[in-house]
Amino acid sequence: MKIEQIYTGCLAQGAYFIESEGEAAVIDPLREVTSYIRKAEKTGAKIRYVFETHFHADFVSGHLDLAAKTGAVIVYGPQAETGFSSYKAKDGEVFKLGNISIQVLHTPGHTFESVCYLLMDENGKPAALFSGDTLFIGDVGRPDLAQKGDIDQYDLAGILYDSLRNKIMPLPDDVVVYPAHGAGSACGKNISKETSDTLGNQKRFNYALRADMSREEFIAEVTAGLPEPPQYFPENVKMNKEGYEPMDAVMKRGDRALAPQTFETIANQTGALVLDTRSAAEFSKGFIPNAINIGLDGSFAPWVGALIPDLKQTILLVTEPGREEEVITRMARVGYDYTIGYLDGGFQSWQKAGKEVDTVENISAEELSVRAASEAVHVIDVRKPDEFEKGHVKDAFNLPLDYINDLMQEFPKGEQLYIHCAGGYRSMIAASILKSRGFEDVANVEGGFGAIQKTGLPVVFGSK
Repeated sequence: MKIEQIYTGCLAQGAYFIESEGEAAVIDPLREVTSYIRKAEKTGAKIRYVFETHFHADFVSGHLDLAAKTGAVIVYGPQAETGFSSYKAKDGEVFKLGNISIQVLHTPGHTFESVCYLLMDENGKPAALFSGDTLFIGDVGRPDLAQKGDIDQYDLAGILYDSLRNKIMPLPDDVVVYPAHGAGSACGKNISKETSDTLGNQKRFNYALRADMSREEFIAEVTAGLPEPPQYFPENVKMNKEGYEPMDAVMKRGDRALAPQTFETIANQTGALVLDTRSAAEFSKGFIPNAINIGLDGSFAPWVGALIPDLKQTILLVTEPGREEEVITRMARVGYDYTIGYLDGGFQSWQKAGKEVDTVENISAEELSVRAASEAVHVIDVRKPDEFEKGHVKDAFNLPLDYINDLMQEFPKGEQLYIHCAGGYRSMIAASILKSRGFEDVANVEGGFGAIQKTGLPVVFGSK
């Protein structure tokens, strides 16, 4: 028996490849499925099943492409209605895989169709629980994503309480829990950085599994402080439930090298968004006017989902040469399928062609401190509200990046704006969006709040 966790840091997502006696299954695969197929081919195994724990909101699963390429059966739990061929398993149903078996445990609460998959080894002993978004390490799935009709997040939280108590907590303590997400995922609010643990440890240390916790206490704690879900979540659910275009077609459309003049012409004629995925430092030195910067070496895909409202928006890419395919792939993971080409040779080719270039002023935290000593400065903190509460520059405005499209009218035009976040990644995204919306006097504070704290700028705590 082989269990392999395939963890993708950008999405904080765990997929699983399970193999026994020449038969394999994949749980919650990502959209690019070649790696799973190669794993099976390496040992001569046949992928028989694609097990889905629920309709994912934070990424587009690879179930359709994997089934099409391997002949595997797509399996969901009870209450899952799909727009494509799939098998709806019953609660408690068992699937044989080589000389092991996998049992379906219907565990609604995060969503109505949520299931966990309990793996039993060659001796029939429960060995591993693939818990999807029902149970994380240190947390449980948020109950507000599947609200409908008269059923709200408090009802779902109560249902989740029952699922955990009746289906999961009675399992043996030595069962290993393999969740669908780790720290950084928006599907929970306090997920551990660990990506697996024994159920016994979770019973001891996971707040949501306290033995003495009442249903009312659970509902109150699980629903407290839930942030707004990213805007792209409902669209990803729809794609996972109804179907989507094959990944090969998405790659073919996007993987087009465009010379600078062609790139410019297409941008002007189609209204495509120019997305520059280089680092903040490189972007600030020069970029195509009106381009948006979301650095690839960060939480790239979630920020694309949070900041580009329309998943069908046509997109032209500026990347580091050689990383074009990676960018197209990572965007498709969250449902952005309409990349229509990339700048051949990267930004350097644009410069060589003598095309117009814009810049963002980068200043150090020390320079901000110097300027603040002699003039009134407009400091814009684009971190999350809870980060702002823990400490911020006196008189700074908190306009979180997550909501920048809705808060645009809050940014004062005609004033010099100093933008910062925690370290510089989010603030450059914000600066690029502001520049594209006509804010000319924008400066990015390098090093963010961490660097600012080391200067003489006054810092306060709380919301004032």
